[in-house]
Amino acid sequence: MMDPCKKDLAAIALRLRALRDDEGISVAEMAAACEMSSDAYEVLESGTADFSFTTLYHAANKLGIDMIDLLTGDSPNLSGYSVIRAGRGLSIRRYAGFEYQHLAPTFKNKLAEPFLVTAPFVPDSTHAGESDHNSGIALASHEGQELNYILSGHLRFAYRDSFGLRYEDLGPGDTLLYDSSHEHGMKAIADPRLSAAEAEAAAEPCVFLAIVLKGSDDASA
Repeated sequence: MMDPCKKDLAAIALRLRALRDDEGISVAEMAAACEMSSDAYEVLESGTADFSFTTLYHAANKLGIDMIDLLTGDSPNLSGYSVIRAGRGLSIRRYAGFEYQHLAPTFKNKLAEPFLVTAPFVPDSTHAGESDHNSGIALASHEGQELNYILSGHLRFAYRDSFGLRYEDLGPGDTLLYDSSHEHGMKAIADPRLSAAEAEAAAEPCVFLAIVLKGSDDASA
């Protein structure tokens, strides 16, 4: 029996390829929109590699559809209001890394994409003061702005702009708002206030609310 995650991945890849063909968008055009090489994009469409959130976001915007269309094949249909009960968001599990729960999958014409995000803690030299504590943060970008509110755990945020690559450590109750068209990334870390031994024992995932505010170029999606 096929792993459910792999089955879901294959279905997303099939929908993406079919929608791209229907719109007459070439592989090269879609790859450029997703900010990757044509070879890397074709691997995604083959259904053998996982999609990042950023890739799904870019692909949906290029196609002029809601991200939910790609993920489920169903178009959002609510326009007044949407209620998602606790723990019932649309789960978007990535093979290695973050888990997203979309908190408004049935609401159409959204101006923002709300997610409950869990960043797994991966043991490495993440404790403050060690030479490679900023390693393992993959950077990406997308149009618009993003707001993150930390619910539990701790997060290291990386941001690249004209001042270079900068870092911020965030904990419960902290709020972050940033221009997401600049490269950015994040990972769960141990509480920087703890010693290395204490941090290892107390390590936990970071759970945060992420609201992606669409830019002017993709607000119609």
